Amino acid sequence: MRKQFKDTTFELAVRDERVVVILGDISHFLFMPFQEKFPTRVYNMGICENALISVAAGLSAQGFHPFVHTINPFLTERCVEQIKVDLCYNQFGANLVSTGATFDYAWDGATHHSYTELAILRMLPGMEVTQPGSKKEVDTLLRSQYNNDKPTYFRLSDHGHNFDFPIQFGKANIIKDSGGKVTVMTAGPILGNVMEACQDLPVNLVYFNTLKPIDKEVIERFRHTRILVVHDAFGLREAISEVPDLVTSYHGLPDQFCVWYGTVHDLRKQIGLDPAGIRAAVQRKLAS
Repeated sequence: MRKQFKDTTFELAVRDERVVVILGDISHFLFMPFQEKFPTRVYNMGICENALISVAAGLSAQGFHPFVHTINPFLTERCVEQIKVDLCYNQFGANLVSTGATFDYAWDGATHHSYTELAILRMLPGMEVTQPGSKKEVDTLLRSQYNNDKPTYFRLSDHGHNFDFPIQFGKANIIKDSGGKVTVMTAGPILGNVMEACQDLPVNLVYFNTLKPIDKEVIERFRHTRILVVHDAFGLREAISEVPDLVTSYHGLPDQFCVWYGTVHDLRKQIGLDPAGIRAAVQRKLAS
């Protein structure tokens, strides 16, 4: 997804001279062609994440469309106050593009994990929150939202899924409507594991690329079913629960730090977000 982000941003910059990129000492080699083509429109500001947001706000105030990019928890949780005050309060548009979703940096431990930023950012007034799960979703969502004069968050991962279906900002995809009594709702790259887990089970399956605004119309369609939210972060269940009088359950992160090391696949297996763990959770829901 990170390479797609670079390619899409480059193409946008070719036709829109207001596109600028602000890096937090991440992906600067990836963006070298961008810097060679547009030397005055890319800034590697180093490890000073709060300042990245404030600079983006200043550039937005002058009519630019900034893309701010660095590792997930440093761009988001570390910078909540700057995002809230400099961007949201002032209604300045900016594109916050993180890398390292949930356990992508599993080997670096909990300091580099990202559990809560989706839930936090969606509570900020005026904020848009997306979780693309594939390169196509990254490209589509960036192109549709980059110049909308709103602060928009794009949560990228190095472990996307490979499914191809129509993508539209703010619109969920009904992957499977079996008429079953259980509906599994998910978002982002974990869809690959969810699809494998549910492929032969009598469940409905709904996929979101946008957590704010959440697609309430699709949620309402399945309100008569038992909804199981399967997600590798906090935020999707909370967004779905905006629909009044809805009862949901959650299968995902535990209420503890994930202190194990390894790969993203190792940590997913440890907490039951591998295909076998998800399948067991769905089967329990079907049997309840």
